[in-house]
Amino acid sequence: MHTPQTRWLPLILAALSAIGPFSVDTYLPAFHAMSAELGATQVELQQTMTVYMASFAVMVLWHGSLSDQFGRRPILIVTTLLYALASVICVLAPSVEWLWVGRCLQGLSAGAGMVVGRAVIIDLYAGAQAQKMMAQVMLIFGIAPAIAPLVGGVLLDLFGWRSIFVFLTLFGFALAWLCWRVLPETLVAEARRPFAPRALAHAYREVLTHPAFMLLSVGMSALFIGYFLYVVSSPVFIREHLGMDSPYAMVVLFMPAVICMMIGSALSGRLAGRWNARRTIATGLVIMAAASVVEIALAASSLPRLWLLAPISLYNLGVALVMPTLSLIALSLFPERRGLASSCQAFVQVSGNAVVAAVAPFLWGTSVSLALSAGACYLFALLMLGVWARRSRVAPK
Repeated sequence: MHTPQTRWLPLILAALSAIGPFSVDTYLPAFHAMSAELGATQVELQQTMTVYMASFAVMVLWHGSLSDQFGRRPILIVTTLLYALASVICVLAPSVEWLWVGRCLQGLSAGAGMVVGRAVIIDLYAGAQAQKMMAQVMLIFGIAPAIAPLVGGVLLDLFGWRSIFVFLTLFGFALAWLCWRVLPETLVAEARRPFAPRALAHAYREVLTHPAFMLLSVGMSALFIGYFLYVVSSPVFIREHLGMDSPYAMVVLFMPAVICMMIGSALSGRLAGRWNARRTIATGLVIMAAASVVEIALAASSLPRLWLLAPISLYNLGVALVMPTLSLIALSLFPERRGLASSCQAFVQVSGNAVVAAVAPFLWGTSVSLALSAGACYLFALLMLGVWARRSRVAPK
């Protein structure tokens, strides 16, 4: 077991993971301004998110295996630099097509922080200690979705939408410098694996066809999509369903949800070693079930639309409570391929996000259709996790 070389490790890993929410949430308030300047439709701008998510999903398959070969630190330095350069393309984009290019390149590099960060935690910790560290990282990381739309709104109001991508450029360069100066290398040389295409293909096949791993990963993805659907629909949800038209209106959706995410992450960390996995997972699933039912009921009622935000936030608390436990159970199935397994887990999750980003315009017509779609995602996740629990036979410990 290695010892972290810096007490700043949770903050660094959370900042690296925050590239994802900053890449998505920061520019959402600017959709209408971007549409006006670039002459693009809302659907075309929505595709900037789809392109980002799709390229993100493809590349996360490789971040982990590359870090298994070259080490965690070099991969994080290179990918954060590439992210910064991709953001420059977005700053200078003369059309929505160029914005697609920049967003695609951002997606190819943005996932390393999440994937390799998980591998770093597994390199250093095990058991309850790993769950505590994962929850600590999620707790800090949870701040990002809250402040990202606020940052985007302020920049949009003061300097226009291109300044948002200037901010992301500077964020990428700052993270690259931080990794170079502060981040320790956690994968010792003797634990690294050479790049052998046949062996690597076999390893990917082994992980992506492992029933328990896939059931857990698909289940986690579906649980998160129950909330993420509202994130990708937020430009329409906030403006049309909640009747709010302000660069800062996104904060109304994100702030309560993120506060609940932080509460769930804090609870997960405190309960590590006190509650077994079964109890933690069951509690989180019950919270999400209650939130889903209330959300559908409120959407179909005549109550003020702002009430819809309460169950969305409560649902996020349940997600944050169960995610560290489910993720660690899945990754523990492949102790010799931590980076690759983390890549595959992220690939499954982000692929689901990419699909949702693409189909969201067909679902955001009414608050009822959004609530029913989110509820369907929860039920699908419950099915996946139920099959996993039944197949495992022995209750998770």
